[in-house]
Amino acid sequence: MEAAARGSFVLGNLAEVVERVLGFLPTKALLRAACVCRLWRECARRILRARQRVAWVSALEPGPAESHALVRALARELEKVHVLPQTVLYIADAETFSGHEDCHEQKKARKRNSKETAIALEKLLPKRCQVLGLVTPGIVVTPMGSSSNQPQEIEEGEAGFALLFPKIDGVKIHTFHFSKDLKNRVFDESKFAEAGLKNNPDLRVVLLFGYNSWKSGATRFLHQIVNPLNEKSIILAGGQVESFTSLTSENNNAQPGDACGVVGLAFSGPQIQSATVLLDQDVADERTAEAAMQRLKAANIPERNTIGFMFACVGRGYRHYKTKRNMEADAFRKFFPNVPLFGFFGHGEIGCDRIVTGNFVLRECNDIKDDLLHGYTTVMTLIHLGSTKANQV
Repeated sequence: MEAAARGSFVLGNLAEVVERVLGFLPTKALLRAACVCRLWRECARRILRARQRVAWVSALEPGPAESHALVRALARELEKVHVLPQTVLYIADAETFSGHEDCHEQKKARKRNSKETAIALEKLLPKRCQVLGLVTPGIVVTPMGSSSNQPQEIEEGEAGFALLFPKIDGVKIHTFHFSKDLKNRVFDESKFAEAGLKNNPDLRVVLLFGYNSWKSGATRFLHQIVNPLNEKSIILAGGQVESFTSLTSENNNAQPGDACGVVGLAFSGPQIQSATVLLDQDVADERTAEAAMQRLKAANIPERNTIGFMFACVGRGYRHYKTKRNMEADAFRKFFPNVPLFGFFGHGEIGCDRIVTGNFVLRECNDIKDDLLHGYTTVMTLIHLGSTKANQV
């Protein structure tokens, strides 16, 4: 009895001990523990503020027809993650997400649609979380467990991932959406400032994703978005996707429509460093793929707390490399053994060779604007989110 009383006293009064114990809990369990008393709540807040590493959930195996593999994986893994997501980017394969593919070689369509699947995913996430969801023809994903796991290029079949960005000191991440106005051919550039993409000296990286690219005027509209943002001090990267399925934020809850448009994520903060390289059609074997990764390595982007993105054309992959699979992801892993890689195969790519590290930018003396829109290429991108606290879980 005396020992129990001493234990109760310690857990009710000594913040250092409580914080040490609670620090072993995943976020959902930690939030439940925070309801016990004021001391535990304050300890939980300090622990969550210190957890600033990006986490992810990946799904690589198909399952029952009733739900997409990413929904099941997210429901399971959110019980285990040690971050509180503030922004989530999820990408899934278009065919099975929307239910267009035959299930397990049987001649029956999957019993799901993209809207229902998107709602199921959003319900799993915190209410105040920004969510951007995309569907694409193919997925590039690093399996869960370690940032050094071998990334996979999944060009066919059910797959997806969700990147979970917590609140990070000195970094602001926000979603944006520009939809083509069918009545006005000229884009109102004041919308850039409203979205934080202009008059923002801390803007470092913009990931852009065009959707409904087959629509009339889609390419012209994409140029209207990309060209004003084409500055040497900003990394632009992304590509053309099938559709966006989720876009939620404090000020915006957009739904996919029939018009074409652009969605994306903007990363602002003086500590952010980034670089991109373009693998053009001449990159067609292991040697030239590795040479491109050497260019990216030469940017000297810190690899701790860094994420890699790969935006490739559906015409690349094993077809481009003469039936050899996973060529570009393998080349990336060779030069960046501890950086997780994510991305997709899409219908066009956005990006160029560019480095942004503090006040230095690649080819800063070149006044000619880089060509950012491509086909049959791959854009490799690194985003470093700054140094992380040593006491993170």
